[in-house]
Amino acid sequence: MQLQVTNSPFNEEQAELLNRLLPTLTEGQKVWLGGFLAASPSAAVSAAPAPAAAETAAPVQAAAAPAVSKDVTILYGSQTGNAQRLAQKAGQTLESNGFNVTVSAMSDFKPNNLKKVQNLLIVASTHGEGDPPDNAITFHEFLHGKRAPKLEDLQFSVLSLGDSSYEFFCQTGKEFDQRLEELGGKRIAPRVDCDLDFDEPAAEWIDSVVKSLSEAAAPAAQAAPAAGTQVAESEYSRTNPFRAEILESINLNGRGSNKETRHIELSLEGSGLTYKPGDALGIYPENDPKLVEELIAAFGWNPDETVTINKQGDVLSLRNALLTHYEITVLTKPLLEKIAQLTGVDELHELIGSSEKLKEYVHGRDLLDVVQQFGPFGVSPQDFVNVLRKMPARLYSIASSLEANPDEVHLTIGAVRYNANGRDRNGVCSILCAERLEPGDTLPVYIQHNDNFKLPENPETPVIMIGPGTGVAPFRAFMQEREESGAEGKTWMFFGDQHFVTDFLYQTEWQKWLADGVLTKMDVAFSRDTAEKVYVQHRMQENSKELFEWLQQGAAVYVCGDEKNMAHDVHQTLIDIIEKEGSMSREQAEKYVADMQQQKRYQRDVY
Repeated sequence: MQLQVTNSPFNEEQAELLNRLLPTLTEGQKVWLGGFLAASPSAAVSAAPAPAAAETAAPVQAAAAPAVSKDVTILYGSQTGNAQRLAQKAGQTLESNGFNVTVSAMSDFKPNNLKKVQNLLIVASTHGEGDPPDNAITFHEFLHGKRAPKLEDLQFSVLSLGDSSYEFFCQTGKEFDQRLEELGGKRIAPRVDCDLDFDEPAAEWIDSVVKSLSEAAAPAAQAAPAAGTQVAESEYSRTNPFRAEILESINLNGRGSNKETRHIELSLEGSGLTYKPGDALGIYPENDPKLVEELIAAFGWNPDETVTINKQGDVLSLRNALLTHYEITVLTKPLLEKIAQLTGVDELHELIGSSEKLKEYVHGRDLLDVVQQFGPFGVSPQDFVNVLRKMPARLYSIASSLEANPDEVHLTIGAVRYNANGRDRNGVCSILCAERLEPGDTLPVYIQHNDNFKLPENPETPVIMIGPGTGVAPFRAFMQEREESGAEGKTWMFFGDQHFVTDFLYQTEWQKWLADGVLTKMDVAFSRDTAEKVYVQHRMQENSKELFEWLQQGAAVYVCGDEKNMAHDVHQTLIDIIEKEGSMSREQAEKYVADMQQQKRYQRDVY
């Protein structure tokens, strides 16, 4: 809109100058300028006489629209820390644009305060089979319950994180988005659903939210960017990983075991990266060269042909692109839909049309299976790689304390090998580490901070750790940290695996901690050593009275490992024990556990 003498309080010369200036300003500059003028002592003084009433028979009523609040609440539901990091990044960006921002985990937010919020941003991951993360459960239940208030004055937007290889992709974010609309809220910006490669779409969502809020905010409420609100990120990060040298790679399992669990030590020297027990290490792996060669051969392509791999125009040979940049071992519904659209193969369209058949087909199959069964497709390498998903990082719970191992990070990685649909299959990262890398080689890594799985602040708080198999990893880090700090609180470890002789991971370390008193108590369950399979939840039941006494003393409970089976069974067993030993109803026992989660006394690192 052009400023004119007849539609503004400016004279001809001023209007001309402003018309030349305003189109050149960025959104941030406009926001800053509005705040500067609002804060100026002369802001209330008219720059020029208002036009006469006769010249403006229908004057614009500027005061009619209510001022939009500059207060923004950002709530996150996060299991591994990604949603929390993005929520904090959104908060920093909004603060630098003059907004007053509160960033909080959903578990720390009082749901009854929701009706006081005018601008709400939700950043939520989806956990398991479409479930909310642990720290979002209470808020999710409140919002979907009868006590949820009407929110006609609420503006909101949702950023949803997920993994498209799961059936209920971004389900939690979708449910928050739909429910807030049902309660009367209006969207600031459309919901964005992110796959594993979330950095770019998340940044676009943040930009759209900032733009919408900035445009809606009344000029009188604008403020200049606050100094020091931007938090400097580490040089090395998820988008700029550090090449960490492998110092050691040891098979923890004894001879005769049907498992291979690698203890891997990596150097962080020179990286400046730091971590706390409970954090994870992200690794960007490479695909199996043999699988890449078979895939290219199935297409009949030239492995040396170049392809563009991103919006920045970077190019790689087809072989290197499939080796290092693209995911080729996981099939998802969105991927098959894109392939079907690209190739026009009727059988693929039919497969996608049946959810049951599709679910059965994608299990245990990869991209090579699709090409061998439905191809070869008459498409170019460039067109085909354009539909592929970028190689996602693999996250591993850190198995060391930085205090005990300066400039190092240790991992516990189980090698994944299996046969499905007539072919041997391998885990992408685990077999890379087990078979193709040696000490001296490097891996691109970054630290994934996770504030949702941390030791108690009070070192005297009793700690109960439940981690069978590779779930033992973070608890090795916990024990190293407590040994270094001299923490005096009681500790109790529940560990399980298949065989005592071959599969007792870090056995000598646990025995030393027991002997030194760093570890108070340890119970083990080796499922294949007895006629009847015994798991960690059975050991919990056998010690139910003492375990409940620890809980009554304020103990914090930590669970790490497989969510669908182990963690589910442990959760139910915990409720059983509280119900029995506390002489409670089932409902009371479930509330006891929910309260523990709210108090951060029950934390899970499950996958």
